[in-house]
Parts: sequence; C-alpha cells; structure tokens
Amino acid sequence: MVTKIKKWGNSQGLRFSKLLLEEAQIKVGDEVKIFVRRGQIIIESVSNVRGIYDLTELVSRIPKNYLAEEVKWGMPAGKEVW
Repeated sequence: MVTKIKKWGNSQGLRFSKLLLEEAQIKVGDEVKIFVRRGQIIIESVSNVRGIYDLTELVSRIPKNYLAEEVKWGMPAGKEVW
C-alpha cells in the first residue's frame, strides 16, 4: 500500500485503510505503540503485546458474595496522611 503523509492541523498524519487495520488486528480506538527502529516507523498493537482482556468479562468472574476489605500497608514512609 502506498499513501501520502498529509497535514492534519499543526501535525502530519497518515490514513490507514480498513483492510490494512483488519490485517494488523487493530481497531479504531485501540492503543498502539509507535517507535523508530533503524530508520523505519513501527506501529505495534499494545493489545498484541500484553494480551487482550475484556474488563466486563473479568469483573463478571468476581464472586457475587465477595466483600472487599481494608488492607493495612504499615506505617507511613513519608508525608502520607492515613
């Protein structure tokens, strides 16, 4: 795919086709990591690096009768107010 860098406000931007993003398994709104390696711009999906988690699904695993409790962290080490 060949495209052009375009002016976008005070920045420059690229547009990616839907097909290209699908192939990279990246969706609109996903976080990506962008870096330069040996003169090439690399765009990497953060979800592919750390794994894919769905907060709703994770919360649904918490037992209905679970009660959170206070945890004692010890004495303050600085100017914290407990």
